[in-house]
Amino acid sequence: MSDPRMSASIFTRGAVDLGALRTTPTAGQRPATTPGSPGSSGPGAGSPGDHAPAASGEGVAVIDVNEANFQREVLERSMTTPVVVDFWAEWCGPCKQLSPVLEKLAVEGDGSWVLAKVDVDANPRIAQMFRVQGIPMVYAIVGGQPVDAFTGVVPETQLRQWIDAVLKAGGVEVETPADPRLDAADDALVNGDLDAAEQAYRKILAESPADQAAEAGLAQVELLRRVGGVDPQAAIAEAAANPDDVEAQLRAADVEILSGQADRAYNRLVDLVRRTYGDDRERVRKHLLSLFSMAGPDDPAVAAARRALANALF
Repeated sequence: MSDPRMSASIFTRGAVDLGALRTTPTAGQRPATTPGSPGSSGPGAGSPGDHAPAASGEGVAVIDVNEANFQREVLERSMTTPVVVDFWAEWCGPCKQLSPVLEKLAVEGDGSWVLAKVDVDANPRIAQMFRVQGIPMVYAIVGGQPVDAFTGVVPETQLRQWIDAVLKAGGVEVETPADPRLDAADDALVNGDLDAAEQAYRKILAESPADQAAEAGLAQVELLRRVGGVDPQAAIAEAAANPDDVEAQLRAADVEILSGQADRAYNRLVDLVRRTYGDDRERVRKHLLSLFSMAGPDDPAVAAARRALANALF
């Protein structure tokens, strides 16, 4: 893993647009949870999401976050209290190692910061907007914007150091980059208007061909169109049963990207490059490069996959 005191400069405009995730709370949202309270599993018990409901408010340590309560529990809360967002899933073994430690530290923090847990399977749109390429992935949100992040399991000592750094950043005003063109494109994407989003991103690229945020946004539009109506489990099963079916493998890789399993998607397509030739190989290569563009060139998983791709091609 990289240094837990990662530079905030990794958050380029378009990589994470939290404003686009502002929603109006609706009925049925899960309330906040305070581990250790009556009915709670407590820190470190059970699966990462095994929290009993508790009232939201002062003294909250751990919150189950979804699209309905994201604005209140993450964006608004982070204006006064740092919020650490833990992206996890029930099937993720490393998440079951990291999450209990985070929960324990949140309780120890006694309200100085709050842990917000996001199940990527139940909330794919939030995971997508954060460009989650693998889990566990943890973001620190201060003043309504991300200030730091890391992926993977880290020792408790490093976690404590990282959280200390986040708390020190709590009084720092985070500058929100202003680009109305990208705001409009991102809003269209989040609202599901893929045609408008594509048109906006293409217009930006026509004016600024090297704009990585617009390139990443356009790749997201294309990905969402490809997986529209696709059953994730059926797609993975079909790919397993037909290892030489290029279309099935590409579809499975798309599903894995959206479920936060970027490494699996990259490995799947690199292996497919090794087994294909001619037009099929070029199609797979371009598909993989499109997936890379959504994560950004500095993502360690992308860097490793690029090296593997180069070896497969040459």
